[in-house]
Amino acid sequence: MIILHHGWRSSASRRVRLCLEEKGLGYEGHVVDMARLEHHSPEYLKINPLGVIPTLIHDGKPLHESGTICEYLDETYPDPPLRPDAPYERAVMRNWIRHIDGLIGNLIIFNWRHHLAKTASQWSDQELAEVLKNIPSKERQEAWLRAARKPYSEEERGAARDKLVTSLLDRMEAALKPSGWMVGNAYSIADIAAVPFVKRIDEEIAPDEVGPRKHPRVAEWWAKIQARPAYSRAKFDPFVTTL
Repeated sequence: MIILHHGWRSSASRRVRLCLEEKGLGYEGHVVDMARLEHHSPEYLKINPLGVIPTLIHDGKPLHESGTICEYLDETYPDPPLRPDAPYERAVMRNWIRHIDGLIGNLIIFNWRHHLAKTASQWSDQELAEVLKNIPSKERQEAWLRAARKPYSEEERGAARDKLVTSLLDRMEAALKPSGWMVGNAYSIADIAAVPFVKRIDEEIAPDEVGPRKHPRVAEWWAKIQARPAYSRAKFDPFVTTL
């Protein structure tokens, strides 16, 4: 039995949902409400001491980190394959996952201001201190502090936007040239790792960059991704909802 503790807007959760759907695997989903701090609850910390999402539980055993989860799923359920056959290309795939993971701070600058910042800004200083005390990661403590008290400036958002363009889209444009996929000749976990980031860039952060004029190969890749049935099933709904 597969259980997934996830969030609909979480980039890492979106990766794992996409991987599960590409594999055609059924799972029991449990939505973790980060705005209500459910990922810092004693119950959740028992299965994920880092207090982050997603957590995959397979046959009663928990796994963390979206890249690790996706590789585990591909090893456990090898059809259809989502990793290259060649060891070198598998290494390149893992380097892509690490590289994209290293850009998450730039994505958080945009993501957290929409939903979590609204909740955090309403806390009193005492309430904020209690929340920070229960967060295992210093980086996450800083992110919550910024969300609650120190909103990111337009200059910081601009720098984060530039970083996402140069360190992700520009590098993807070059990587996609040989085959239209990020590694080797086929769709892989490297592509899955990039999907939530490109979704947010195209949706809000820098939509003019994900197009044929500036990044034509990325635009073609993005169209292919969105046409895959698994993409629709994974529910990449708009990050920002409007009434």
